[in-house]
Amino acid sequence: MDQIPFYPYFFVKDLFAFFVYLLVFATLVLYYPNLLGDPNNYTLADSIHTPRHIVPEWYFLPFYAILRSIPHKAAGILAMVFSLLIFPLIFARSYRKFDAKYGDKMVEKEGGAA
Repeated sequence: MDQIPFYPYFFVKDLFAFFVYLLVFATLVLYYPNLLGDPNNYTLADSIHTPRHIVPEWYFLPFYAILRSIPHKAAGILAMVFSLLIFPLIFARSYRKFDAKYGDKMVEKEGGAA
């Protein structure tokens, strides 16, 4: 038999590598927690002004604008909720037109060839 058995050699080698990795990770986390950190984490937060480099994603921009335009926090949240409730009503009419125009043709194609 000219093969090396898997169990004692490779298992111990991988276990040793895992514990070395764990030791390095624990040393970084427990003794040097700020080594890989960002210095901006230590600047004091200003609750009045949002920093210029913080910009919401494009799909949050309308809601961000609603929240920033209304100074009262609860009123801004209510305006945002109402905008979400009104959004489906805007497109419901165009969906009904599409359904009335093409809905019957789609049903015929689905039930056609058996």
